Amino acid sequence: MDHGHGEHGGHGDMDTGPICSMQMLWNTQIEDTCIVFRQWHISSRFVFTLSFLAIILISLGYEYLRAYQRTVDRRIALALSFAKGRGKDSVSGRSTPELSGPDVEVAGLLSGRPKKPSRTGTPVPFSPRVLRATLYGAQVFVSFFLMLVFMTYNAYLILAVVLGASIGHFVFGAVMDVEAVLTGGDLGKGMACH
Repeated sequence: MDHGHGEHGGHGDMDTGPICSMQMLWNTQIEDTCIVFRQWHISSRFVFTLSFLAIILISLGYEYLRAYQRTVDRRIALALSFAKGRGKDSVSGRSTPELSGPDVEVAGLLSGRPKKPSRTGTPVPFSPRVLRATLYGAQVFVSFFLMLVFMTYNAYLILAVVLGASIGHFVFGAVMDVEAVLTGGDLGKGMACH
């Protein structure tokens, strides 16, 4: 069956752009596959090779973003820990008495109202929160982009995503926080959507 290569209703002279073959089953088609956009059209084996390499690089970039996010989080945590260790609220600079555990219960009993502890954790100042949110947004975008590449059901393109993720994990995952892993605190999501 010819879809777009011949004349349809007298419009044979009209340029309709690249022909994108949509496969909903596992396939190994190389030519006439479009990747995410109609403009990313694989028209030859050479373009396919370039696209394969580009997808590997995008997957590598995703793993880099994940590693960079962990580095940024560690730096922010160290800065907040240092500020907290000096007895100052990192945002306002005031001393912050901390009530936790039994102290919260005792304060509630003395006042007659149960006192619930506020959010657990340390508030993050505005600019580091903006950086963390930006990095997270970039990770979400790239992960969904790679999901769409996966949804071409093209075995070669899926292989490119997996290869890029594996190489990226090897390169950017060279250091492990053993304590965090053993206590269950470093359960990375891997190539999950977000």
